[in-house]
Amino acid sequence: MATRTDTDLITVITDDHRQVERVFGELEREPAAGNRKDVVDHVIAELVRHSVAEEQFMYPAARRFLDDGDRIAEHEIEEHGEAEKVMKQLERKKPGDPEFEELLGKLIADVRHHIEEEETDLLPRLRSACSAEELERLGKQVLAAKKIAPTRPHPASPSTPPANLVLAPGVAFVDKIRDALAGRPS
Repeated sequence: MATRTDTDLITVITDDHRQVERVFGELEREPAAGNRKDVVDHVIAELVRHSVAEEQFMYPAARRFLDDGDRIAEHEIEEHGEAEKVMKQLERKKPGDPEFEELLGKLIADVRHHIEEEETDLLPRLRSACSAEELERLGKQVLAAKKIAPTRPHPASPSTPPANLVLAPGVAFVDKIRDALAGRPS
């Protein structure tokens, strides 16, 4: 069994999950907050970065190290695609729009379900199947990928290597320009 470090894959992914859950809690506790759109834009950017990094490194590891890794990876990628569609709709809405809270509630519920599945099934299985060195390597790759990942949802973009590895940095560059021009937190 692999040991835990601050940069191993399991720790990196679960730390991301806790950060997203904290933001979800803030959104649920303060539904009338004046900065609600900024907080939603922030969580969307974090979710997109996280998803891109998982698709680039964690799901390929599941395919490589787990007997049913292809099935698991496809299921997780499908869930990412559904969440990206909701995020894309949500980023076009403002608090006060009739669909804003409905879409936000759906996103929170879907992401929580996804987190629960990963933390109760995929991550423990990867911890058992991978060496400490492999988990460390993967964790560092995920951290690096998040730094150059897109910040906006792109549901039609490729979700598997090698295409996602090639296209993500260019898409991220455009996203960061759009974020700066719009004054959007990223």
